[in-house]
Amino acid sequence: MPKNKGKGGKNRKRGKNEADDEKRELVFKEDGQEYAQVQRMLGNGRCEATCIDGTKRLCHIRGKMHKKVWIAAGDIILVGLRDYQDDKADVILKYMPDEARLLKAYGELPENTRLNEGIAGGLDEEDDGPNDDYIEFEDEDIDKI
Repeated sequence: MPKNKGKGGKNRKRGKNEADDEKRELVFKEDGQEYAQVQRMLGNGRCEATCIDGTKRLCHIRGKMHKKVWIAAGDIILVGLRDYQDDKADVILKYMPDEARLLKAYGELPENTRLNEGIAGGLDEEDDGPNDDYIEFEDEDIDKI
C-alpha cells in the first residue's frame, strides 16, 4: 500500500476563505480594457460575454482567478482586449454586486445594463399584467365538484 507523502488533499488546496477583498478599491478600466457582462459559462475556464462596446467575445478566465473567483451568468467583469484577436478577451477582474452598482452610478456602465440577474432576465417582479398564476373558483363551482 502506498504511503501518503503529501500535506493534504482537495480541501487544503482550496485554502481558507479569503475575505480580504470585501473592502477593496474600485478598479476602473484602462487603455486596452473593457467592461463586460457574462452571457453564459462555457466550461474549461471560458465564458461568453457581451462587452459594453456591443461586441460579443469569448473570454478566458486567467489562472489566478480559476477556482478561486466564481463567475456566473450576469456578472459584470473587466476584460483585457487582445491586440491580435478582436473576438477573444481575458477576464482580469470580477466586480462584486455593490461595485457594479457603483460603476453604474459613476456612469462607467450604460443605464440599460441590467445588474443582479442571470441570463434568464425574466425575474421582473413588477409585472403590470394580470397574474394568471392561479385560478379563482366561485362558490357555485366548488359545490358542483
